Amino acid sequence: MSGPTHFVEMSEEEFLREALGIVEKAQNRGVYLRILGALAVYIHSLDKPECVNAFKSLERLGEGKPIFTDLDLIGYSKQQKEITKLFEELKFQPDRMINVLFAGKRLIFYHPQGKYHVDVFLNKLEFSHDVKFGDKPGSGRLELDYPTITLADIVLEKLQIHYINLKDLVDLIILFMGHEVSEEGGKDVIDGGYIAKILSNDWGFWYDATTNLEKTKNLAKTLKEKGKLSDGQMRIVMERIDKLRRIIDATQKTKNWQKRAKIGTNKPWYREVEELVR
Repeated sequence: MSGPTHFVEMSEEEFLREALGIVEKAQNRGVYLRILGALAVYIHSLDKPECVNAFKSLERLGEGKPIFTDLDLIGYSKQQKEITKLFEELKFQPDRMINVLFAGKRLIFYHPQGKYHVDVFLNKLEFSHDVKFGDKPGSGRLELDYPTITLADIVLEKLQIHYINLKDLVDLIILFMGHEVSEEGGKDVIDGGYIAKILSNDWGFWYDATTNLEKTKNLAKTLKEKGKLSDGQMRIVMERIDKLRRIIDATQKTKNWQKRAKIGTNKPWYREVEELVR
């Protein structure tokens, strides 16, 4: 059972500066930390005014609510000691119980003035489905982008959610509004080929991901009908999702995928997730 939602107690600009500062300090020490979640979407929208406007006007957390709830980062478990030392030097307070119970998987730190908390995931996001990044520098995905994870990984982070909610669908709309989908990958585009490869080996992940892509399209239609998205914005989102879906459909599925597909929804295909009560 999750507790009440807590929000970041500083302006968006201050929060962004602090988050970027933490990642930069880590980078200067050779420690890989990358930004996840809503802030990653926001950072990738900063050079696209209509996306920044949508991020705020679509009120992803509800009318009149702040945009951000916390700072989500990911690092490598091989650098857990260095990550902990960095936050200690920055005067963040560790959640000692969580950091012991989830050692090697997750760390939590609290801002010195209690303005927000930091979730540091290690190696992978392990929720409804796994989004993997590797476990050590030099062989993982954290080196592929800075200061956030890649656009493809942000999309996977959202698509893996079985019980997806409004804020994550809004994040997907903003990502697709602002970024092309490419089969080969490239700078500042969503690497559809990588997403398709991941989904081609995991039927359960594929099922939830493709279902969530349809939910994203449906929400885009609804927002257009309510006048919160223009016709052009809706069409761009729809076209890019359709392109990603074509890439996913055209990618050959593995034997693991095919075997699990025969069972379908007759057996649970996702992991139940419980929020940590802080």
